[in-house]
Amino acid sequence: MDGILFAIFGAIIAFCLVWARSRYADFLAQDPEDYTGEAFDLRTQLNGPILCEGVIYGPTGRVSSRFVADFDVTWEGNTGVMREHFKYDDGSTQDRAWNLTLGNDGQVKATAEDVVGTGEGRQAGGSLQLKYRIKLPESSGGHVLDTVDWMYLAPNGTIINRSQFRKYGLKVAELVATMRRVEEPELKEAA
Repeated sequence: MDGILFAIFGAIIAFCLVWARSRYADFLAQDPEDYTGEAFDLRTQLNGPILCEGVIYGPTGRVSSRFVADFDVTWEGNTGVMREHFKYDDGSTQDRAWNLTLGNDGQVKATAEDVVGTGEGRQAGGSLQLKYRIKLPESSGGHVLDTVDWMYLAPNGTIINRSQFRKYGLKVAELVATMRRVEEPELKEAA
C-alpha cells in the first residue's frame, strides 16, 4: 500500500513540476508586458513588401520544412491586409491573406481563411503576441491546431517570428522565421 501511495504522490509532484515549468518558465509563459524597448508599430514594421525566410520543426524537434515567402502588406488606418505567398523546399506553394485590426490600446485582431474564428493578440514594447486556431489543409490531415505566435522587433527593424502549434496541449510543430522590409533597390535587384 505504501508503494502505491508513494507512486501516486510522485506522479502528482511530477505533474505539478511540468505544469509549473510550462506556466512560468516556458514559451507559453511569456506575456507582452515582459518586453520593453522600441515600440512595435505594425503599420510601420509590417508595411509594403516583406521578405520572410524560415523553418518549421516537427514534433521531434527536427526541421521538417524550409520556406521563403513574399508578403505584401497594406494599411488603411488601423485596418490592414497582409498577403502571403510561401514557397516550400518540396516545391509546394501556399497563399494566405490576413485581415488585421489594431486597437488603440495595443490589442490586435486577425482573421484568415484557414483560421478558425478570430485570432487575438497584443503589442507591447518590441513584441507582439497573437493566439489563434489554424486549420491545416486536408492533405495534412485537416487538424485544427492551437497556435501562439510571438514576433520580436530587432534593432535593425527585422522581425523575428517564433510560433508553436499544439494539439491537445502537446507541441506538434514550431516555426522560426525572419521578416524584413524589402527596400526599393532590393526589389530592382530581385527583378
